[in-house]
Amino acid sequence: MKWVIFQSLGGLGLFLFGMKIMSEGLQKVAGKKMRQILALVSNNRFVGCGVGAIVTSVIQSSSATTVMLVSFVDAGLMTLTQAIGVILGANVGTTVTAQLIAFKITNYALPAIAAGVFLKFFVGRRKWIYIGDVLLGFGLVFFGLATMKAGFGPLKENPAFIDLFTRFNADNLGGILLCVLVGSILTMILQSSSATVGITMALAMQGLLTFEASVALILGDNIGTTITAELASVGANINAHRTARAHTLFNVVGVINIIIFFPLFVKLIVWLTSSFFGSGPPDLMIGGEKPNIARYIANSHTMFNVVNALFFLLILPYLVKVAIWLTPHKKEEEELDELHHIKYLDTKFIDMPSVAIGQARAEVVRMGEAVQVMYDDVIKSFKERKFKELSKWRKREDDLDNLLREITQFLVHVVQKRISPEESKEITSLMRMANNLERIGDAIENIAQLSEELIEENLYFSEGAVRDHGLISTEVRRFLDVVVEGIRTEDKEIMALAQELEDNIDRMREEMKSNHIMRLQSAACAVDPGLVFVDTLTAFEKIGDFCYNIAQAVAGLK
Repeated sequence: MKWVIFQSLGGLGLFLFGMKIMSEGLQKVAGKKMRQILALVSNNRFVGCGVGAIVTSVIQSSSATTVMLVSFVDAGLMTLTQAIGVILGANVGTTVTAQLIAFKITNYALPAIAAGVFLKFFVGRRKWIYIGDVLLGFGLVFFGLATMKAGFGPLKENPAFIDLFTRFNADNLGGILLCVLVGSILTMILQSSSATVGITMALAMQGLLTFEASVALILGDNIGTTITAELASVGANINAHRTARAHTLFNVVGVINIIIFFPLFVKLIVWLTSSFFGSGPPDLMIGGEKPNIARYIANSHTMFNVVNALFFLLILPYLVKVAIWLTPHKKEEEELDELHHIKYLDTKFIDMPSVAIGQARAEVVRMGEAVQVMYDDVIKSFKERKFKELSKWRKREDDLDNLLREITQFLVHVVQKRISPEESKEITSLMRMANNLERIGDAIENIAQLSEELIEENLYFSEGAVRDHGLISTEVRRFLDVVVEGIRTEDKEIMALAQELEDNIDRMREEMKSNHIMRLQSAACAVDPGLVFVDTLTAFEKIGDFCYNIAQAVAGLK
């Protein structure tokens, strides 16, 4: 009995390890291009579905595809509707793994492992190492499947296990729901829909599962695989949550639809597989095994996802609406999300540099306004010691990074056109402004983290430090107002005021550091909060430096 357990679990381990190595190898070989293709998906839902199917077929991981999609939506590179269309295709693409497993190519497992090891360890070129990973993983998948099947073999003669598996009969609604539940839980635990398919095939081939029970387990597998996207959406923006919710909705509703017509669905799979693949009956036993059932299971997995994708593609706008309804959020969250996407840039005007530069300036002003809001939130939260409110900076910092990337890419495209020297200089200045605004965001992030440290460690500034913090933060905010307004109005005379503010902030920092040392000497200030105070002064001074850089760009000096 121990040998049965070890062999079955060992085979499962080899299978999972092989899937991981193969998927990682395929992603290294083609992952960059696949990400680029995903990021360029059109608004056509059918095109998006096709792209999702192709990408997932190539990288052999629907989880990788859905996680990429959630990150794209979170970064503002893809709309919710686009992502959901691609996810529908990803569910179809992932069934290729089951189709490969159904082929009787176990005899090639060891040669594939040998070839993979040779390429991985003895060739040295990076590309061939990745190909070696693919071959090694491919071989381990089939060797693990064969090991699992052999491990399950003795169970068909064990009365206890026969009694256990006879409960997995999908001849009534209760049996179907039990199989769906077990398939869902198993996939959630293993974090691999392909592993659940492999286990189901191995058990079915040994005669421990009927075809109907296998189909029901595969339905549960499709529900269980949604946990990956849900986990990937944790901490992401609202649209990323909605993308994961749509993925879950797609699979759960699809499974319910199939359960309603379960006997007809099973008959359809039997008819298609026997008619077009020439396979014998699924439950036919030859030599103690069911040689045909793997193909039927693979086809049921593919057919479920194809039918489901076609159904939801036709009603995609409604699927999006339901996903939004299931994931509502507050107005303040909507205001945060508005910053996540460009508002004024339009690639149609790249060939009209004067218009494009005006759009870019409007976006840079918007970025400056976002920095002002982020700054105000952090300073207010410090004063009120509200940790929850303070956490907003993370979302705004991500938004600033996204805006910088979008603005820079747009201006790079503009500068590649035929433009005048004046326009080229203005574009350079706008890039400098955007870059320094993002660096101000980084400095505000530093202040927020220092404030969080004070709250978490229950530390307090002395009265003198609180007063100094208020004075320098007000002066920095004034400088920030000046440069943002300067960007908006293209104030070429900004430098006189900018120099005055820069000098004031530098002087205040030095005086406040001296005051802090005096407070330490007189024991009016503790060491730990004092260190935080000095670091905070440095961050304020950096913001002043970045504002001065922006002022130079506004004045046309750099």
